[in-house]
Amino acid sequence: MDDVKRTRYTKWLRAAAAYNVAWGATNVLFPGRVFRVLGMRNPEPPAAWQTVGMMVGVYAPAYWWASKDPVQHSHLVAVGLLGKLLGPAGFMWAVTTGRLPLRFGLTLLTNDVMWWPVFAAIVRDGVEAAGGWEAYLQGPSA
Repeated sequence: MDDVKRTRYTKWLRAAAAYNVAWGATNVLFPGRVFRVLGMRNPEPPAAWQTVGMMVGVYAPAYWWASKDPVQHSHLVAVGLLGKLLGPAGFMWAVTTGRLPLRFGLTLLTNDVMWWPVFAAIVRDGVEAAGGWEAYLQGPSA
């Protein structure tokens, strides 16, 4: 991987780590804030939403670690990408079953969608470096 790409990936992953710390902490400490901004009722019980904030926050160290060598640690990014794909899928289920309003989808833009291109590129480069999907899915080599 060239140095320009590595630097770009490193910056994105460090930004993701910082974002996850900030978003996670905000939702743990102020569980109703996002809902008020979106004109929605506060979550009941708030602990359920605080748990989501905690789960987002714990991705931060993985993104930071991956930023040191994005392709070598692309498996950490792959786990993050999986969450960023499954989160919107879960949101669509919640919308179709009436559990969440469509406007809540605005949170997906910064939590998930904006990260898709770079996370997918890192995983693609990791797959290429491993020699293909079969080798990649075996997990990182020691």
